[in-house]
Amino acid sequence: MPTLQVSLTFFGAAALLALAPGPDIIFVIAQSASSGRRTGFAVLSGLLTGVLGHTLAVALGLAALLAASAAALTVLKGLGAAYLLYLAWGAWNAGTLQEDAAASSSGMNGAARQPWLRLMARGVLMNLSNPKVLLFFLAFLPQFVQPAQGPAAMQIVWFGLLFIAASGLVFGCAVLLADALRKHLMQSARVQRGLNRCAALVFAGFALHLIFFASGRSPAA
Repeated sequence: MPTLQVSLTFFGAAALLALAPGPDIIFVIAQSASSGRRTGFAVLSGLLTGVLGHTLAVALGLAALLAASAAALTVLKGLGAAYLLYLAWGAWNAGTLQEDAAASSSGMNGAARQPWLRLMARGVLMNLSNPKVLLFFLAFLPQFVQPAQGPAAMQIVWFGLLFIAASGLVFGCAVLLADALRKHLMQSARVQRGLNRCAALVFAGFALHLIFFASGRSPAA
């Protein structure tokens, strides 16, 4: 296994990378601010499950195969961009918290009442459909592997778990902060609509970047 010093260095780097703006953290913040911490943590659990999937793919060598196939990479990028555009459309047309509360009281299912597994699945799908995360893992994790410390696959899994822990810590704080701000957002429908529209533009921007400019060498978490 990697040494403690290497593990701590990697954990710190992963935490800093988790703070970088990207569709995952923006998605978590937007869901938490609009629907509360339950929704935020459900989505977060899905995103982290997706990261585990990327970790196992790199450890098993699947990422290298995907990176070598231009067609497969193009398809995955297209799916990721399509899902981001879907999120953009949903955010642009999202109602205010007051409207959601009224809908819930009249018997309609608001976002906060969606089953945990459904919300988690949204996070998994969003993370796994983003090829930049997979290719980033392929480029980032192996740099910390030390041949003298054991099998490379086991070390990559260890670093993947550390990345999940660091991302979970950062994203979890973001969920709690967004949930706290949600109480203030309840008082202004105009601010809520503005934030929804901003989130929609950000999602659309990431989708266009993924289609036209993504090189696969930077993190998107």
